[in-house]
Amino acid sequence: MSASGGTKAIVAALLANLSIAVAKFVAFIFSGSSSMLAESVHSLADSGNQGLLLLGGKKAQREATPQHPFGYGRERYIYAFLVSIVLFSVGGMFAIYEGYEKIRHPHEITAWYWPVGVLVFAIIAETFSFRTAIKESNTLRGKLTWSQFVRRAKAPELPVVLLEDLGALVGLILALGGVGLALLTGDGVWDGIGTLCIGILLIVIAIVLAAETKSLLLGEAAGLEDIEKIKDATVDGETVTRIIHMRTLHLGPEELLVAAKVAVRKNETAQEVASAINAAEERIRAAVPIARVIYLEPDIYSETAAAAGTNPGKAPGGQEH
Repeated sequence: MSASGGTKAIVAALLANLSIAVAKFVAFIFSGSSSMLAESVHSLADSGNQGLLLLGGKKAQREATPQHPFGYGRERYIYAFLVSIVLFSVGGMFAIYEGYEKIRHPHEITAWYWPVGVLVFAIIAETFSFRTAIKESNTLRGKLTWSQFVRRAKAPELPVVLLEDLGALVGLILALGGVGLALLTGDGVWDGIGTLCIGILLIVIAIVLAAETKSLLLGEAAGLEDIEKIKDATVDGETVTRIIHMRTLHLGPEELLVAAKVAVRKNETAQEVASAINAAEERIRAAVPIARVIYLEPDIYSETAAAAGTNPGKAPGGQEH
């Protein structure tokens, strides 16, 4: 996995979640708190999720084969989508079930210092993990807002870790609130309510992750900034006079396919056109290094054909190219 895949953030989250999962489960054994049980399962699910992200990154590095000529870059999208399913089923649904049972059959929390102490430890550990994810993301985020970064990032690992860590921190606060109210009032129902809120939170995050990774799996075009760079690099104003139409597609987070029909002058020789196409490909790769697969088809531009729509100037959905 490349550096942009956020390996450091994934490893930090994995180590934090493994240690937190053990501590929460010990606290559940001694206190009987359902919030602790739900949170221990949550942390265990998160640990599995980080393992899936690392596995996806490893599989994505495989060389292209005749059966998969564009490589395995989308493996990272598949495993990120699996993360959302695990978060929904294992984390969210279990927490809702446990919270519902605790509300129906509440019992007093014993050895209160165990859940409170573990939750404070977990908040500190998750804060460290979240800080690492933010630091790694800031190197790629640029001027984008956090919501824009999550929606537009082509590498799925950092948005996944960011949302998981954010959900973990909010879940810990909910668990602490539920345990605290249960201790103050002597009513174990509050512990169940906190657990139920954790489950709802996890399901919401899982749905957001599923929607974003689904879009990546379907195939997303290059960002608008990269599209403009490709357009500027393609046209030299001499042999290649314009782009008739163009399509881009992410084969993986760091692999972009560019396919375009370009207009060349009528009086150019085949050798001159071939040289111009090769030069355009070199300029595109220099401008957008992730443009690994480039197909440029030369043609003679026709105003009549363009007006009739046979030389389309718009991509599907109306985006001008």
